[in-house]
Amino acid sequence: MSTTDWPALRDAARAMLERAYAPYSGVHVGAAALVDDGRIVTGCNVENASYGLSLCAECGVAQQLAATGGGRLVALSVVGTDGAYLAPCGRCRQILFEFGGPGLEVDTGDGIVTLDALLPGAFGPADLPDDARREP
Repeated sequence: MSTTDWPALRDAARAMLERAYAPYSGVHVGAAALVDDGRIVTGCNVENASYGLSLCAECGVAQQLAATGGGRLVALSVVGTDGAYLAPCGRCRQILFEFGGPGLEVDTGDGIVTLDALLPGAFGPADLPDDARREP
């Protein structure tokens, strides 16, 4: 059973909505994740005039995780402009898999699920040849 303080994690994600840079879509996204050492890392979306170069909030979470000492993500909340759950896109699910694995708990509009339920059969480090693997 998860001991995650989901209301606090949702609040941290909602706080990131104010920092989002979304002049093109107007869709602000905030994300917050609990790390296995108890830290909370956050991110917001950052759009770009060249749409394909935009960064999702979950990318910010992964970047902040790496920049502040690493670890493993254990729980995640992602919210949109209205403060309600927003599903991570496929690209972000793959990024989250790298840093949290299949057991990462994700807060959805229908309750808490594992990343494995959102990204079944994910490609990960175990799928690489031994000589290509690196420890996170």
